[in-house]
Amino acid sequence: MKSNAEQLYIKKLTPDATLPTRGHPDDAGLDLYALENGVVAPGSGVLARTGIALMLPSQTVGLVADRSSMAKKGIKTAGGVIDAGYRGEIQIVLRNISDVEFQFSKGERIAQLLILPCLTPAVVEAPSLDETSRGAGGFGSTGL
Repeated sequence: MKSNAEQLYIKKLTPDATLPTRGHPDDAGLDLYALENGVVAPGSGVLARTGIALMLPSQTVGLVADRSSMAKKGIKTAGGVIDAGYRGEIQIVLRNISDVEFQFSKGERIAQLLILPCLTPAVVEAPSLDETSRGAGGFGSTGL
């Protein structure tokens, strides 16, 4: 079985798991669902299970991102890179940046999955790099 841009193979690791869905056909993200009830205390984080594993197409990466409705409540995702070769359970790190306890329920949408092309060039040490108009300007270098 080979995954491609037209199909995403998902394996339920438990019968209670919910397959990812899109709210609308043109939505970029697939909604990911909690396998179990959970609580995130203010200023802390939890690892929320989804009960699914997936097979990303070659040369793609899965990025776990916030759902805007949860971000509005102060619930953020963290550490959300899924490599194409990973076949374990997708778990979501939820961080509560609010000062109010957050409860989520089994079957609730807790994050979204974006699948993007990913270049994997070979690393080559270089004695120098081309000059650009930006150069080494970083944090705040544009004055904005």
